[in-house]
Amino acid sequence: MWGWSEAEIAGFGLTFGVGAFMAYMLFIIGHLAWESKAGKFGTFVIFLGLAFGMVGFVAKGFIQWFMTR
Repeated sequence: MWGWSEAEIAGFGLTFGVGAFMAYMLFIIGHLAWESKAGKFGTFVIFLGLAFGMVGFVAKGFIQWFMTR
């Protein structure tokens, strides 16, 4: 496909596709917190739970980059 290998397409989808999906999840969680009137603490707890998964994904990328260096 336009001179890209399957591994390059998969790598692009994994980094930018999952990154875009995480940004969309932030929007959805924020909207749900606002619609449900969760308050400051409830919104903090919702975003804290989501942030743990995102930190793990970003840390995986840094660990892979460090190991292949």
